[in-house]
Amino acid sequence: MPGLVDLHVHAPQWPQLGKALDLPLEEWLQVHTFPLEARCADLHYAQAVYESLVDGLLANGTTTALYFATIHLPATQKLAEICLRRGQRALVGRVAMDDRDQCPTYYRDPSAAWALDGTRELIAHVRSMPGNAAGLIRPVVTPRFIPSCTDELLAGLGRIARETGCHVQTHCSESDWEHRFVIERCGITDAAALDGFGLLSRRTILAHGNFIGDADAARIARHGAGIAHCPLSNVYFSDAVFPLRHMLRQGLHVGLGTDIAGGASPSVLENARQAVIASRMLESGVDPALVRERRRLPDSRIDAATAFWLATAGGGEALDLPVGVFAPGYQFDAVVIDAGAAGGNLRLAGDETPEETLQKILHHAARVNIRETWVAGRRVHPPAP
Repeated sequence: MPGLVDLHVHAPQWPQLGKALDLPLEEWLQVHTFPLEARCADLHYAQAVYESLVDGLLANGTTTALYFATIHLPATQKLAEICLRRGQRALVGRVAMDDRDQCPTYYRDPSAAWALDGTRELIAHVRSMPGNAAGLIRPVVTPRFIPSCTDELLAGLGRIARETGCHVQTHCSESDWEHRFVIERCGITDAAALDGFGLLSRRTILAHGNFIGDADAARIARHGAGIAHCPLSNVYFSDAVFPLRHMLRQGLHVGLGTDIAGGASPSVLENARQAVIASRMLESGVDPALVRERRRLPDSRIDAATAFWLATAGGGEALDLPVGVFAPGYQFDAVVIDAGAAGGNLRLAGDETPEETLQKILHHAARVNIRETWVAGRRVHPPAP
């Protein structure tokens, strides 16, 4: 099947996967996440984390990943180099965050100018890496999100994105807290503010987007930007279910993100399953104290085929890259599924239709079933001896 596309990965949070998911987002960041990310100042530590992460994602069938790294330029450069060596298609961003009121003293850019210089250096490094002439690895302009960045930094990153043509990634209207914070600070919504800073384009990926309204959706669609739908992490941190079906009808480009470590699984397939479940819960409603007509949001469900499309072609479309589809002109990124792998739950009787086979893969395939992973025509998992 086509390779899996993950539109939202926090690379330094790999050691944190599955921890402290009971906390509110702002507390999770300040107490657990920022101290962990700050450890990537130690290049040896960062390299060990990133080697393990890339190997783990390739073993889960992730052929394309969009990575947030940290503020540390050497460690971010190392992540790009590891992805290139291991053969994973990757878009890598050095995180920019300079707001003194929202970022801890031990983990922030000293100034907007410092962050902008670091972003430019990463772009130059990635584009000049030996062996990367085909652009397997791409640099990404990466403001963490509006609460952690000054206006000066956001405007400067918008200029860099326009000048270089790089992809952009950030968070947008993820939770009640973030959505309200931006409205109180900027007087407009997250999407509108990002647009004003020049950060919305055909190559922008906005993580989450749970609280974007129709006006925001129209603005995002007009720019051709994409949404990284992160159904697992939304359960823990977003206070809402992303109205996926409605946003697809609005013409938005949408793919899936694991949001490591806000989501508890590194598997894009697991997130595809959760996308189906979340859509059904949105349609059915969850409050039994309300009568059915009041608790439900009709026409919200998606099926397995749509979830699979999000995990593959939808992600490629959101990135504006020729991946996620077996077709002329597309990169040969592929995953070989072993339906009879020992210890797995996936079993085919042999009389399934193609649609039924896809449903079984989506609902039951796991890491044990990923026999091989191919990127750009090269087998990258398991690695050659």
